[in-house]
Amino acid sequence: MLVDIYNKNGNTAGKIELADDVFAITPNEHVMHQAVVAYLANQRQGTKKTKIRSEVSGGGKKPWRQKGRGGARAGSNRSPLWPGGGTIHGPKPIDYTVNLPKKIKKLARKSAFSVRASENNLIVLDEMQMQEVKTKTFAEMLKALKLDNTSVLVLTPSFDKTLYMSARNIPNVTLNAADKITTYDILKHRKLLILKDAIEPIVTAFNN
Repeated sequence: MLVDIYNKNGNTAGKIELADDVFAITPNEHVMHQAVVAYLANQRQGTKKTKIRSEVSGGGKKPWRQKGRGGARAGSNRSPLWPGGGTIHGPKPIDYTVNLPKKIKKLARKSAFSVRASENNLIVLDEMQMQEVKTKTFAEMLKALKLDNTSVLVLTPSFDKTLYMSARNIPNVTLNAADKITTYDILKHRKLLILKDAIEPIVTAFNN
């Protein structure tokens, strides 16, 4: 598919051919749903935990003799009935990890790219070089591209600290390396702003 290339001033600077097998496939909603669910599940830590009676301190000696005191029997001060005792049926650590086959992950990302491309929400930028950290300059570029009032995912060929520091305080803007993004990242943002030099790493990532 052939799309326009824009410069930082929002003007057309040419055209570029995008791989149809990455940016123009028939989207598979089911695998995209699977990928998003897996991503969100993998963000869960599942580290909640309470101690059962075998894990709390104390115990060993019977608190008092079995008979003759007129009170209830007691065998251990680690009983759940006692203050400081163990917990009954408390939460335990849970592994929420969901593993998907590589082919499913790739198809989900391709589908997400294709959805944004079909919506005309994919924009290719010729270059984005900044010599110093300047949030104002980055914001002005987004405004020129008419991306200032929406959520934007900016994809670069590799991690660029200067660009990252310039974009990190702008609401609803995320900047990341092109080969590190997930289906969730693509679908979470309404617009995709891809640097021209990041197109090749995206296509290459699907061939590995």
